[in-house]
Amino acid sequence: MLVGTFAILLILWLVYELQSGTKSLSSHEATMMVNRQDGVFLDVRDRNEFKNGHIAGAVNISLASLKERTGELEKYKDKPVIVVCKMGTSAGTAVTLLKQAGFEQARNLRGGMSQWQSENLPVVKK
Repeated sequence: MLVGTFAILLILWLVYELQSGTKSLSSHEATMMVNRQDGVFLDVRDRNEFKNGHIAGAVNISLASLKERTGELEKYKDKPVIVVCKMGTSAGTAVTLLKQAGFEQARNLRGGMSQWQSENLPVVKK
């Protein structure tokens, strides 16, 4: 029963990824885009999750307040904005909102902070 549920969730996630037209980036791809093209990591988790560990230099704007605070990212409108959430699912919603606001290079980090940390990549805690 658990395997069946997992398979259904996996299929739904794949369909969502294909329909959204948003390509998820690996940690390596995302880091290269930020470093080479002067982009930014946008962490859409809440403030407490962000404080418990985030990517160095990441900007924290929660998904709930992203629409109202998109203007804070204006200087990155023509640069890569890599959206990070806990596991990579909420980031897709944020990418859609950003693209609607004209951020054409918005992408999400595949697997979110969970994947980043599982790869033992550096995390900053406040």
